[in-house]
Amino acid sequence: MRLKQMGGWLLAGLIGMSTATLAAEPPSFEQWLEALKSEALTKGISAKTLERAFVGVAPIERVVELDRKQPEFTRTLDQYLSNAISQRRIDLGRQKLVENAELLAQVYQKYGVPPHYLVAFWGIETDYGRFTGGNNVIAALSTLAYDGRRSAFFRSQLLDALKIIEDGNIEPEKMLGSWAGAMGQAQFMPSTFRQYAIDFDGDGRIDLWDSKADVFASAAHYLSSVGWNDKQGWGREVQLPGEFDSTLFSLKHKKSLADWRAMGVSTLKQDDLPLADLEASLVRPDDVEGARAFLVYDNFHTILNWNRSSRYAIAVGTLADELSRP
Repeated sequence: MRLKQMGGWLLAGLIGMSTATLAAEPPSFEQWLEALKSEALTKGISAKTLERAFVGVAPIERVVELDRKQPEFTRTLDQYLSNAISQRRIDLGRQKLVENAELLAQVYQKYGVPPHYLVAFWGIETDYGRFTGGNNVIAALSTLAYDGRRSAFFRSQLLDALKIIEDGNIEPEKMLGSWAGAMGQAQFMPSTFRQYAIDFDGDGRIDLWDSKADVFASAAHYLSSVGWNDKQGWGREVQLPGEFDSTLFSLKHKKSLADWRAMGVSTLKQDDLPLADLEASLVRPDDVEGARAFLVYDNFHTILNWNRSSRYAIAVGTLADELSRP
């Protein structure tokens, strides 16, 4: 009788555990997608757009792999810069500055972001429009939204991407971009596209894939909106004295150039820092003794709004410096 009772309890426990386990199991991709489509309909995205956008869409394993090992956070600074800034990219960037001088001047006049910075972003992001990404943006974002690591963020981006299609800016099959859903020659995420992208050429739609006018103006509009200051640069690489307080390596700490100078921080040529009325933070992307260090200004923080990696921001600033030289 006792064994029979125990068996009954055990069976009931197993049944209960099985029910709980089943209840906790995530939905299939197909189930998840149907729920996403239902939400999209409530946000003004038509059934026709949804039908066209999701043709053949399925999770992409490679996208998940890339999300786990982004180069901005897995390479050393020198490795990152050697890939981002080559002599070919510098030479080509100078050529692009000349070719697009009139358009860049118009954008500069309206938004206050210098041409050499806009071309530097363009160069780092897509090698001046050569590599804009061949991934179906809807499929990539669907994969990341379903994956779960940052599902809420990518679900929001996916809904924004669908709205961009709904608004007639791009056909679904032509909405190609990076594995993370960044689009066009400026590599805007859908939310950034919707908030800051500009129809600068006046053709009635925003085209970040083929219109350089829209690309430059959209980039400049974004940067100016998040704090770009045309009165200063981005920063500089510096030399540190022999012994230095490592707790000062932080974007949260700001000191005047005069204060950093008094602490023994100097230029790479070991000259005194300029006495400009600027505040700067000290960063060392490779957090090891003796690694390269940089004093960075407010525009560095603005660049970080575009990409949160200090290595990325240093690459943009360094390329812009090279492009500004005769």
